Amino acid sequence: MGFFDRLFTKKNEKIKEFKVVPNHIAIIPDGNGRWAKKRGLPRNMGHREGSMNIKKIVIFCSKIKVKYLTFYAFSTENWKRPQSEVDALMKLLMEFLRNAEKELEGSNVKIKVIGDLTALPEELQKEIARVEKFTSSNDGLHLIIALNYGSRLEMLHAVKEISKKVKENKLSINDIDEKQFESCLYTAGIPDPDLLIRTSGEQRISNYLLWQCAYSELWFTDALWPDVNESHISEAIRDYGKRSRRYGGLG
Repeated sequence: MGFFDRLFTKKNEKIKEFKVVPNHIAIIPDGNGRWAKKRGLPRNMGHREGSMNIKKIVIFCSKIKVKYLTFYAFSTENWKRPQSEVDALMKLLMEFLRNAEKELEGSNVKIKVIGDLTALPEELQKEIARVEKFTSSNDGLHLIIALNYGSRLEMLHAVKEISKKVKENKLSINDIDEKQFESCLYTAGIPDPDLLIRTSGEQRISNYLLWQCAYSELWFTDALWPDVNESHISEAIRDYGKRSRRYGGLG
């Protein structure tokens, strides 16, 4: 039995049947800093605890057959934080990627990182390329990490890509549609989230997957991210299963 498997007690090992399991869950793992503050710890300790929790939730979602799981790891606005905190976050992200295949061993996880990666440290860019290539043949859960990601920046990027194609006569203006636009997003080839979860009591999307979440079901919890466990995710999924998704129609 692997290390992370042992993190689930006998009480939690039994995964209850769900009415329906979302194909794609997107998560905003908020509250690391507040978690640390409540315990008189440095904010960076909260981020470290939050990073460990991501691994546990990935294992759980893999077990219940979620196909896509996207985490908002670092936004384009997070650069505004103190340099010491930014440096600590970059270090944690590097550690997460370096250890991912070992600590997620047996979960058949395929890792993809989305966002403007050109602004990241060169060493981190190389690690991203390495882990994506290393896990590329896995066909289980797709773990998508939104890193230096902002939805407005993503949409501007798509507009520029389409404009370039039009300018080079590779694309007619009349051929621009939703499918064409989506092919230029960072999430090209990834289905839209069915369920968006945000922790820590905040109830906003914060420039995260704005195009993709047009018809996602939203679920909020007051729990701070490091305290979130499989029970919270299960509750969100059961609530999702009770909802009727009509996409503007009558069902």
